[in-house]
Amino acid sequence: MDGPLGKGGGSGILGFDPKWIFASLVISSIGFVLLHYGKKMGRIPQLVVGLLMMIYPYFVTALLPMVIVGAALCVGLWVVVRLGW
Repeated sequence: MDGPLGKGGGSGILGFDPKWIFASLVISSIGFVLLHYGKKMGRIPQLVVGLLMMIYPYFVTALLPMVIVGAALCVGLWVVVRLGW
């Protein structure tokens, strides 16, 4: 059903899913903290992962892939830090 605010199919206004918005906000916030920490302490892995976590939610349109990519980035960062970077 088409409404005055756009086509139907998604939940929320203009087809935005509130769960997707919340997840992207949380992931981007974690990315911002990592970016700030990496920049302040001169830590390249945290800086790069923080930047990636701030940017990629703009390009992922589904909730589950967004959470999986965020978890994979965090696990990758953990592994790189444990290896001594």
